[in-house]
Amino acid sequence: MTALTVRGVTKSFGSVPVLEGIDLDVPAESFTAVLGPSGCGKTTLLRLIAGFDDPDGGTISFGGETVYGDGRAVPAQRRRVGYVPQEGALFPHLDVAANITFGLPRRARASRDRVAELLELVGLDAAVAGRHPHQLSGGQQQRVALARALAPRPSIVLLDEPFSSLDAGLREGTRRAVAQALRAARATAVLVTHDQGEALSLADQVAVMRAGRLVQLDAPATLYRSPRDAAVARFVGEAVLLPATISGGVASCALGDVAAREPAPDGPAEILVRPEQILLGATGVRARVTDVSYFGHDAAVRLDLLPGGPAVTARVHGHDLPAPGTEVRLTVTGDAPSFPVTTGAVPVTTSAEVPAAR
Repeated sequence: MTALTVRGVTKSFGSVPVLEGIDLDVPAESFTAVLGPSGCGKTTLLRLIAGFDDPDGGTISFGGETVYGDGRAVPAQRRRVGYVPQEGALFPHLDVAANITFGLPRRARASRDRVAELLELVGLDAAVAGRHPHQLSGGQQQRVALARALAPRPSIVLLDEPFSSLDAGLREGTRRAVAQALRAARATAVLVTHDQGEALSLADQVAVMRAGRLVQLDAPATLYRSPRDAAVARFVGEAVLLPATISGGVASCALGDVAAREPAPDGPAEILVRPEQILLGATGVRARVTDVSYFGHDAAVRLDLLPGGPAVTARVHGHDLPAPGTEVRLTVTGDAPSFPVTTGAVPVTTSAEVPAAR
């Protein structure tokens, strides 16, 4: 497969800038997730890579071939891109086999071996080849859409939030099967998503976009443990951000003294503590439980620090949970990244919302 290189790409719609100087490197045979909230420009970036629209400036290259640059563009149909949209967009009047082979040369469409190979690759039984889309579940339809995208052996596979329409029961199994199929096919893949868990669990690297800019590109573990700024910390996973004063590598905050991750200059800062780092025990700072959300495997415990402290959220095992109103003690395990505060007041303590279901 082929590497993808994006350099200085800009795009505006009228007077509204949508992408501002995007630089992105996707190594060959890797899986990159482009993560960001609605309206940040991530789908526009995907469409520019596919050739459905042209940038205003910058270059896009597949391997050693520039597909957009200096005002010249290779048409979408010649870029050898596999594209999987949100809804799969299968042809309702064609069976699965015909959908998969639609993009192949006419002579190759009769090959049942290729259909069987692709169905196996995406984890579907060969028996579904004769079915029509309405006879498939949502997860099966998305796998067929991926098989269709892989059929012509594309240079790059682009996926535009392909799991967003699936219910929770189908989503996890389908996205895992899709990721396995892409790696088995040694595909270079770019996934656009607003789901942090999806990006962190599936991709080799995650590109975080905000307001038309790419603000961080890192491996999932690096992104989660060392976000570039407080806004990225809030967006990628649950976060407890507390005002702190750093001295000699130790951050003093409402949760006590926490080891500040290097480099951490002395002075006022925000310290990032993930909810799973907050432990309930017999020692530590005092807190009162205000609410408990039980998820089976674990639980989110919301607490007010005492006396009169800020609210925080702890992630704990889903057994022996404290009742609301109970007074407990909190400690923090591990170190934490910090974000210096150079002007104005130290920001107000923030605690990320915990999803109602996982």
